[in-house]
Amino acid sequence: MYRGRHSRRWSLYDRVGDTALSRNWVGPVRRSLIWAFMVVFALWIAGCAARSTPVAGEDAIPTLTPVALEPGQKLRVVASTSIVGDVVANVGGNLIDLTVLMEPGQDPHSYEPTAKDIAAISKAHVIFINGLSLEEGLERTIRAAADRGQPVIPVSAGVHVRELTPPGERGKSRPDPHTWFDPNNVIVWVDNIEHALSALDPNHAADYAAQADAYRQKLRDLDAYIREQVERIPPEHRKLVTDHLAFGYFADRYGFDVIGAVIPGFSTVAEPSASDLAKLSAQIREVGVPAIFVGNTTNPHMTEVLAKEVGVRVFSLYTGSLGKPGSGAETYIGMMKTDVDTIVKGLSSS
Repeated sequence: MYRGRHSRRWSLYDRVGDTALSRNWVGPVRRSLIWAFMVVFALWIAGCAARSTPVAGEDAIPTLTPVALEPGQKLRVVASTSIVGDVVANVGGNLIDLTVLMEPGQDPHSYEPTAKDIAAISKAHVIFINGLSLEEGLERTIRAAADRGQPVIPVSAGVHVRELTPPGERGKSRPDPHTWFDPNNVIVWVDNIEHALSALDPNHAADYAAQADAYRQKLRDLDAYIREQVERIPPEHRKLVTDHLAFGYFADRYGFDVIGAVIPGFSTVAEPSASDLAKLSAQIREVGVPAIFVGNTTNPHMTEVLAKEVGVRVFSLYTGSLGKPGSGAETYIGMMKTDVDTIVKGLSSS
C-alpha cells in the first residue's frame, strides 16, 4: 500500500513536462531520496541484528552492567536445569541467592514452568540456561524475561556445537544441546558464568575468579578420570546405543561410536516410528552391542521392550538431570563419574 502511494507521487513528478527542472533536478533528487531510504533501512536492519540481549534460541552473551546491590544483598540468580544450577553454585558459592527451576529427575526437554518458577525468573538479576533449545518448555518465559531487559546467559555460548539432521528432515540440521557430556565444554560454561557474575557484581569478582579456577581444575581432573576408565573398554567395544541422542559430545571426546538411539533425535519429546525401531534392532544385532543405556528422565518401557527383543541388557544413566540425594550423582561431577562407571560395566558385559 505504501509502495503504491510512493509510486503515484513519482509519476506526478515525471509529468511536470520537458522543462530543465524535470530533466535535470527531479530525476537526481528522486534517486538520492531512494538511496537515502535504502541506507537508513539497511542501518535499521543491522541494528536489529546486532542487539545484545539474547532470547531463547540465540546463543550469545548479552552486554552486562553492574547491579546496584544494597549492603548485604546478594545477586538473585536463576538456573534452568539441575546440572546448570550445580555449575553455577560452584562458581557463585555463598555470594549468590540461587534458585534452580528443575528438580533432580525432571526432563529439561519437556519441562513446563510453574507459577513459582515464573515469579522467580521475574525477580532475577540474571538467568542461566543451557541454550541450544534444550529448555523447550521454558522458551516463551525466557523470551519474555529477555524482552524486559533481564540478562539471560546461555552457558553453552562459545562451545563448538555438534549438529544432527533428524531422520526425514533432509537439510534441516539442529544443534545438539547436550554439551555437558564433555567436561571441557563445562569449562566454557564456567568461563561464561564467571564473566556474568563478575560483571554484575564486580565487588566480588576476585572471589568468583578464585571459585571458578578451583572448579576448572576439578573438571580437568574429571576429564582425566573418564579417559582412565574408558581405557578399560577395548576400542572395538566402545559402541553406544541410548534412548535418545544425548551422548554425541561424550562419544567425540572419548572415542565411542554412537550406533543409534531408540528416539532418533536430540529431544525426548520425539517419538520413534516402527521403521526406526526395526532399523535399530538390526543394527544392534549386526554390531553385537551388549547393552542399551536409558536416561533417568525418560520412560524406559520402550527401551526395555527393544532390549528384550534383541537380547541385551538395559542400564540407567543420568542424562538431563542430576540424581536425587544418596544417588552418588547429586553433583555434575558425581553424575559424570556414575555414568562412566555404568558405561564401563555395561560394555564389559557379554
